[in-house]
Amino acid sequence: MRTETHRFHTGSTEVVLDITRDCEQFAAAGPDGLLHIFVPHATAGIAVIETGAGSDDDLLAALGDLLPADDRWRHAHGSRGHGRSHVMPAIVPPYATVPVIGGELALGTWQSICLVDLNVDNPDRSVRFSLIPG
Repeated sequence: MRTETHRFHTGSTEVVLDITRDCEQFAAAGPDGLLHIFVPHATAGIAVIETGAGSDDDLLAALGDLLPADDRWRHAHGSRGHGRSHVMPAIVPPYATVPVIGGELALGTWQSICLVDLNVDNPDRSVRFSLIPG
């Protein structure tokens, strides 16, 4: 298995950050197999979703509806509504697995791999890319 960790700056706002190019570059070195993407944080997730046509904003809006940034959360340290960031990985998991064939990700036409981060208190994230040979 080949593996490495990449760092991403997500900033101080909620974000759906497209990391597909980084995944493609890692996968291009081969071999064929499965690319497993994992974010080792309790408040972030990985989504395979269309970006650039509003779906990324729709995802943030849907998460805002499901997980409001208010004072209902028992996990209450950090910014207002921070506890929802700890619940989000149950909805947007902290991992995804994508086939790699001929050094290319076998994604659908409109699919992108995105880091989803609602935690405005932590602007920097690590993501582990692991290529499991097939």
